[in-house]
Amino acid sequence: MNKNYFSHDNIRIINDDAISTDAIENKSIDLIITSPPYNVDIKYNSHNDKISYSDYLDFSKKWLSRCFNWLKDDGRFCLNIPLDKNKDGQQSVGADLTNIAKSVGFKYHSTIIWNEGNISRRTAWGSWMSARAPYVIAPVELIVILYKNEWRKTTGSGISDIKKDEFMGWTNGVWTFSGESKKKIGHPTPFPLELPQRCIKLFSFVDDVVLDPFLGSGSTLIAAYLNKRKGIGIEIDKTYCELAKKRLKNEAIEQQKLVLENTKSAH
Repeated sequence: MNKNYFSHDNIRIINDDAISTDAIENKSIDLIITSPPYNVDIKYNSHNDKISYSDYLDFSKKWLSRCFNWLKDDGRFCLNIPLDKNKDGQQSVGADLTNIAKSVGFKYHSTIIWNEGNISRRTAWGSWMSARAPYVIAPVELIVILYKNEWRKTTGSGISDIKKDEFMGWTNGVWTFSGESKKKIGHPTPFPLELPQRCIKLFSFVDDVVLDPFLGSGSTLIAAYLNKRKGIGIEIDKTYCELAKKRLKNEAIEQQKLVLENTKSAH
C-alpha cells in the first residue's frame, strides 16, 4: 500500500505510523525535529493521548528507537517536550524522555529552554497562599538536543546559512517566542515555524534531510522547504496530512514562487 500522501520537489508527507513504517531507510536522516504527543489528554483525531504513564514511556521508547536507527552517524535530534506535567499526578516528563533516549543509544548534547511567555495557561495554584500543597508550574517547554555517534558534522554540503546575529542569539539556550494558535492552524498542538526554523539553521547544512515523525500541522516541512532542506514528515492521521499539505502549498511553495517571480522581474 502506498503511504506517500504528498510530494513536491524535495518534500514528502507519509501517511503512516512512526513506530511501524518502513518508508524511511536507516542511516538516511541528518536531522530529526519533532514534538511527540504529550499524553495530557489532547483531543487528537487518531491518537489516544490519555494512556498510563508507564505505557506512554513504553510508546516513547519504541518511536525513539526508530529515530535512532534512521539517523546518520553524525545525525542530530531536536526533541520538543514538556519540562513536566501535573495532570493526573506530577511527572518529570523531560527528564524521563531524555533518559529513555539515552537508553536507546542517543548521546546528550544540551537542552534549550523554550519560554513561550504564556502564563495564562496556568490552571491551578494548589493550596492558595498556603504551604500545605502549592503547585509550581513553569510556562516553558524543552528542546532536548541529542545526537547519534559523533557531534561534529562531517557529512552533507558543509554549507551553513545562519547569520551572525542568529547564531549569537540562538546558541543562548533560552529561546523566547510565542506558541502557535490552535484556532488559526486547525490542529490541537501546532508548533510555531520559528522553532523548526531555528533548529534547522543551527543544526543542519543546506540540502540536509530533515525528518518529523509526528508531522501534525506541517511546520517542520514548511521550515525545511523555505530553508532549502529536504523534508520528510510522517503523520498517522489523514486529516492532519491534508492540513500539512495545504499549509505547505500556501505558506511555502506559493511563497517561493512569488520570490522567484519577483527576483526575475527585478532583473
